[in-house]
Amino acid sequence: MSGEHYFTAEPAVATVRHDVVFTVDDQEFRLVAAGGVFSASRLDPGTSVLLQRAPLPDGATTGDLLDLGCGYGPIATVLSRRAPDATIYAVDVNQRALELAEENTGPNVITALPDDVPETVGFAQIWSNPPIRIGKPELHALLLRWLPRLTPDGTAWLVVAKNLGADSLQRWIEEQGFSAERYANHKGFRIFKVRKAGDAGPNDAQNS
Repeated sequence: MSGEHYFTAEPAVATVRHDVVFTVDDQEFRLVAAGGVFSASRLDPGTSVLLQRAPLPDGATTGDLLDLGCGYGPIATVLSRRAPDATIYAVDVNQRALELAEENTGPNVITALPDDVPETVGFAQIWSNPPIRIGKPELHALLLRWLPRLTPDGTAWLVVAKNLGADSLQRWIEEQGFSAERYANHKGFRIFKVRKAGDAGPNDAQNS
């Protein structure tokens, strides 16, 4: 990551484009990234763990899904291919990231600034590698804006590095009235399965 923070709306760093290649479930993805967006040189480890360990949607999945903090679109791209009949909102504050995400993703993806997502839209799934480094007040405000927009039976999948406060964030989410189950642990990351209170299923955490 460059010295310029990836949570910048209009990055000043030069737009040097290059490919990022990764594999999920034996399917290769080749995306275009550029300077001024998060993890522009490779698929970042947290997103990789999320895509490899959380249960991805399938062809039967419909409704609205959210990639929160989409960057150049790796999560949205995987979701769009896995669930072609769903509508995926790829949301970010970084305009360059949104332009790249629009280029990378499929026809069932809507790239949007946060304020451009209709308030009436509820999400069956939210996927995010949340921007922990923006600080707790901003991070908490971000999650409190979007987690309440889960549908009654919706699920949010969040990946957070253990050394960046994953466990304390889990406790905070629960204090806000959500269930936050530790679904998987891998390579120093926690994956949390977040649902509205009363919608939690049985504990099915995975460790490796």
